[in-house]
Amino acid sequence: MNTAKYIEIQGVEQTFRTAKGAFPALRDIHLTIAKGEFVALIGHSGCGKSTLLNLIAGLTSPTQGAMLCANREIKGPGPERAVVFQNHSLLPWLTCHENIHLAVERVFGNRESKAQLKARTEAALALVGLTAAAQKRPGEISGGMKQRVGIARALSMEPQVLLMDEPFGALDALTRAKLQDELLEIVAQTQATVVMVTHDVDEAVLLSDKIVMMTNGPAATIGEVLSVDLPRPRSRVALAESTQYLAYRKAVIDFLYTRQAHVEKTAA
Repeated sequence: MNTAKYIEIQGVEQTFRTAKGAFPALRDIHLTIAKGEFVALIGHSGCGKSTLLNLIAGLTSPTQGAMLCANREIKGPGPERAVVFQNHSLLPWLTCHENIHLAVERVFGNRESKAQLKARTEAALALVGLTAAAQKRPGEISGGMKQRVGIARALSMEPQVLLMDEPFGALDALTRAKLQDELLEIVAQTQATVVMVTHDVDEAVLLSDKIVMMTNGPAATIGEVLSVDLPRPRSRVALAESTQYLAYRKAVIDFLYTRQAHVEKTAA
């Protein structure tokens, strides 16, 4: 893997203004991500994982510090950085094909023919195995298929960076496992740099080259970065008995539930 810096986060802080005053979400964030690297952001609720992802996406700007992608300052959203949210955010009145084509047209419409745009859309659908569902609307397909359309839409823009905010969090365990395996194959094909927010320890270890573990908020920061040196391609069945896999899993659990013990607040 290329070890050159591709995404650089230098001394970033994020403070939000609220009705109760300033809220420090993130402080002193320093992180480098190499091109083609798969990075998981993990931590308890309220630790700023999604805030950090939004900063990389350019959806928000840091209160302090610098953020670079390919040696250029991140000043806002760009087609080289695509985002997949937990909510698939598909337009319900459009077909799967039309939802993806909308993104393709936005990025490539000024420089490619209609036939080329159509081909890009079809290639993205094929990449996630949804060619047969191209003319179905979101209301006619399962939750897992909707997420695959969301991933296809992001990939159709040929982003250099794929940003994912708990994309499988709302799915049942079997569907989640299937999409994790598919994501491993897709990333191997596209060689995209991936930053993914997750609460799932097994998901983080299975998918990642590096796990960024966040301390509890407010004023959360990076507590530890764990390099995951497991060979690719990865098989969840084979890794289930891997002592190395179990050691990585234990290290993340120890950080989250021993060093960063945190009582989740529940609604009254």
